[in-house]
Amino acid sequence: MKRILVTGGAGFVGSHLCERLLNEGNDVICLDNYFTGSKENVVHLLDNPYFELVRHDITEPFFAEVDEIYNMACPASPVHYQYNPIKTIKTSVMGAINTLGLAKRVKAKILQASTSEVYGDPTVHPQPESYWGNVNPIGVRSCYDEGKRCAETLFMDYHSQNDVAIKIIRIFNTYGPRMNPNDGRVVSNFIMQALRGEDITIFGDGTQTRSFQYVDDLVEGTIRMMQSTPDFLGPVNLGNPNEFTMLELAEAVIRLTNSKSKLIFMPLPQDDPKQRQPDISLAKEKLDGWKPQIELEEGLTKTISYFETKL
Repeated sequence: MKRILVTGGAGFVGSHLCERLLNEGNDVICLDNYFTGSKENVVHLLDNPYFELVRHDITEPFFAEVDEIYNMACPASPVHYQYNPIKTIKTSVMGAINTLGLAKRVKAKILQASTSEVYGDPTVHPQPESYWGNVNPIGVRSCYDEGKRCAETLFMDYHSQNDVAIKIIRIFNTYGPRMNPNDGRVVSNFIMQALRGEDITIFGDGTQTRSFQYVDDLVEGTIRMMQSTPDFLGPVNLGNPNEFTMLELAEAVIRLTNSKSKLIFMPLPQDDPKQRQPDISLAKEKLDGWKPQIELEEGLTKTISYFETKL
């Protein structure tokens, strides 16, 4: 049995990760300040004697004897990370420093949940890990993009200078049950608007693309990365390479919800990437052939069922 710390463990992705780690027989400490996470996401785990829930803000140091650390803490949707941009960048940078400091002290292996946002509005398509990105350092998304880029730097420096065992994943658009209905992300927006019979809001002309990964596929890739050989640090892309336009996504949601919603078009937000698609050849090679198993329609159906309980 490993003792595992999951920061941001009451969040959308973190709660699924905690659940999986418990099911595999580990002792899990879930750390969250509930800025975007929720006790509701982990309440079903509280009866497990090997699950511990701690209210804590990762911008402050935390002390515990652990074997592994998954650093998942950071608001990840534009609505939330732009609400308090200083807090967002502090969570990424100070959170990395504090969790890396803990990993160094107790000799734990640590994984950083980075993001496809490090690629910015990419000029290379699809995006391989070798691409350095096209990021605006002073835009409305910079608190998140540059915070995550700095966190990756800190991880590499703690590894090279202090020999900390690190892993870095770059998460592409992920969706599924326990997403916050009001997080402003495109999947939750479209589903909630369709279920309420409201107009579905598309920013831009709807031709911009995203690649949507179901949360179970991400959790599988994340755990495989933690268990990968010590010489493979990452970063590694974890995402679904199947690309969809916003129009295609909206039409799929309308069909699966039997909604009468109409499409309306709004101006594109600043620095919104026009294309986002992962090159996952490195993940396939290094993570035992990992690739997403759940296609969009199946994943949307499960997600819609969850959101129907939130109306």
